[in-house]
Amino acid sequence: MTTRLVVLVSGAGTNLQALIDACADPAYGARVVAVGADRDDIEALARADRHGIPSFVKQVSQFSSREHWDRALADTVAGFEPDLVVSAGFMKLVSEDFLARHTTVNTHPALLPSFPGMHGAADALAYGVKVTGATLFIVDGGVDTGPIVAQTVVPVIDDDTVETLHERIKIAERTMLVDTVGLMARDGWELDGRRVRLG
Repeated sequence: MTTRLVVLVSGAGTNLQALIDACADPAYGARVVAVGADRDDIEALARADRHGIPSFVKQVSQFSSREHWDRALADTVAGFEPDLVVSAGFMKLVSEDFLARHTTVNTHPALLPSFPGMHGAADALAYGVKVTGATLFIVDGGVDTGPIVAQTVVPVIDDDTVETLHERIKIAERTMLVDTVGLMARDGWELDGRRVRLG
């Protein structure tokens, strides 16, 4: 059985591309069956199109309320029957109703629970930590509070800027995302309290 992935995007889609490339190998164990976005005319949608992957756009402004948008997004995702939803640079929060229907993973550019929120790399640099990194977690109703699936460590160099640190984190984050989603697809996973066990 191949694990069916729906990937949600908002921008360039570099993590999406990494997943598409990995899925090209049948041994990876997963397939991107659809790409969803919250806005038109982004490179991530062009990537999906070039690979013949169905895509859809659900803009919040198209709906009468945030709840209506969330329900429409959940319904559209459900139509592709995913085993796992991957938030890959998707810049919208989804509701607990969405998450009850679709197990969703997301990445964060810090070692959670440290430095949650929008500025993980900047916050780590400002705090003066010697290592930071990236976290893959199961999305829950909080902000970057879900059970941790995987983490990868990135050293902080003395002359790092937010830009140089964030760029190194993104490279490590992409590798972690692809490797861990592949493990989840091939070997399965289970949630025991807050502990995620792979295999």
